[in-house]
Amino acid sequence: MDHPYRRFSAPASIETGSRLADVLSPRAVRLIAESMQPHLPGFNRAAFIRQAAAGLDDLGLTQRAAHIADALRTQAPNEPTAALGAVVAALGPPVPATEGIGLKKFFYLPHSAFVAGFADTAHAAGLNACYAITQRFTAEWCIRPYIVAQPKPTLAALRQWTGDRDPHVRRLVSESTRPRLPWGTRLTQFVDNPDPALALLEKLKDDPELYVRRSVANHLGDVAKDHPLRVYDLCERWLDEADRLRGNTHRENRRWIVRHALRHPWKKGDPTAKRLRLAAGHVERKSSK
Repeated sequence: MDHPYRRFSAPASIETGSRLADVLSPRAVRLIAESMQPHLPGFNRAAFIRQAAAGLDDLGLTQRAAHIADALRTQAPNEPTAALGAVVAALGPPVPATEGIGLKKFFYLPHSAFVAGFADTAHAAGLNACYAITQRFTAEWCIRPYIVAQPKPTLAALRQWTGDRDPHVRRLVSESTRPRLPWGTRLTQFVDNPDPALALLEKLKDDPELYVRRSVANHLGDVAKDHPLRVYDLCERWLDEADRLRGNTHRENRRWIVRHALRHPWKKGDPTAKRLRLAAGHVERKSSK
């Protein structure tokens, strides 16, 4: 039997006249209930659907996810590791694609909201759940409470994941540690000192997947808002290294990261950002008179 996720439908992008929140509809609630039932003894499907679907129309996307997660907690085991294990077991098979999934992946946003609530009570099991979720959706939001609660073991896990065979997992390393991630809790420790996160980017800067390298560039763009000189020094070093790399592909990939990372300070007219982007192959357009 197909996992309920396969029967979940969502548009490729937000359509005119609809809201992103509409993805988490009562039908999504019913499919989540169907996926959870085999993994939760005593699961009251009707009660879950009734609680999770109540009042959805008045809620935004992240509020809907939190609301559904709250309903799931009333049905899950009280023991945190068992609760997280049931959610992981209910996720279904990994989603290997990195592009073209559209909004369908938001089926798993309530699962992410559920996992985020265990950072203080089941750290190891929660990291395992984040690892599983990011292979289907993304764990960039739910892992951030774990970084805040216990940064040392979480960063150790992220360092290990930089070498994972799954690009979703490698991308999570960069996205989860972005200091100013959209929709995410601000990581003030990395706003103040980006070095622990930048050390992870060093391991990802030549990743074979553009999907991962784009995240690295966006992360650097975040850091540049607070530490522009730190990012400029790093970009200069990466460009110097790129000139010694074998193969045009690796050199151009590194140059693309620099161009993409510095696009915002460049647009603001920062002379160092302009110099580095030109060194990375940016071509200035001549204005027509």
